Amino acid sequence: MYSLIDLVTHIKLTDILDIFIVSYVTFKIYELIKETRAQQLVKGIIIILLSLKLSEFCHLYTVNWILRNTMTVGLIAIIVVFQPELRRVLEYLGTTKLILKSDKNGLGKIQDTIEETVSACLSLSRQKIGALIVFERDIGLNEIAQTGTFLNADISRGLLINIFIPNTPLHDGAVLIRHNKIISAACFLPLTENKSLSKELGTRHRAALGITEHSDCVSLVVSEETGAISIGIRGRLYRDLSEDRLRTLMQQNLIDYANLKSEEKAVDKDYVGLEDIEVSKDDVKKSEVKSNE
Repeated sequence: MYSLIDLVTHIKLTDILDIFIVSYVTFKIYELIKETRAQQLVKGIIIILLSLKLSEFCHLYTVNWILRNTMTVGLIAIIVVFQPELRRVLEYLGTTKLILKSDKNGLGKIQDTIEETVSACLSLSRQKIGALIVFERDIGLNEIAQTGTFLNADISRGLLINIFIPNTPLHDGAVLIRHNKIISAACFLPLTENKSLSKELGTRHRAALGITEHSDCVSLVVSEETGAISIGIRGRLYRDLSEDRLRTLMQQNLIDYANLKSEEKAVDKDYVGLEDIEVSKDDVKKSEVKSNE
């Protein structure tokens, strides 16, 4: 008991700060790798480290030698194989737009953007015209914008519909939206590396998913086969959304996100399936099941 009291009395402010920093960094790393291939990688590394210590304790010299050499070579392999995940972490650390300047007028513009986009998607859905729209958030997508045609146009229902009309110059590719402006159209997006996706999902859906694996953006896709509307966030695809569900998810991932950032209370989470918002867990589970069907 004395040693415990003595330990507590000798804790300094710097010790508390040290623990807080380590805890925060560990939590943020977990948030970044959660439900990605890197999560399985971390589990594997932990198993190897535990096995390494166990082999030392049990004097298993041959096993210990193999594990040590595996770790040495494995570090190089990790950099090569998990380059997308490492890039994502570095992009997050290098994000400069820590706070989205958001006032009532700015939030009103976001709401107008959502309404115009929802209206356009519903029209495209009824006509079974394919569409792919990406909303940039904190991580810049200049490389993606440069692959398309620069527009810098105000968002409107009519413009979005006209862009995706078949056989028009800009219909093949993605529309990139930044600060409530259509920055570029006919942009090329990276395809997802998720091998467990249903084969019924075409290139458009795989691109919508792929771009969310490389950044914190929100993607929206309309299927030209079924007319179903889906949203991609953080490497997940939520499919076959109703009008109300679509509008709700867009508001939560654009307006609520901007609100929290402006109040310096934002955490790098997605507002889909979280307990602190009005989204049913059952709805999320159904969406996840559909995305893997």
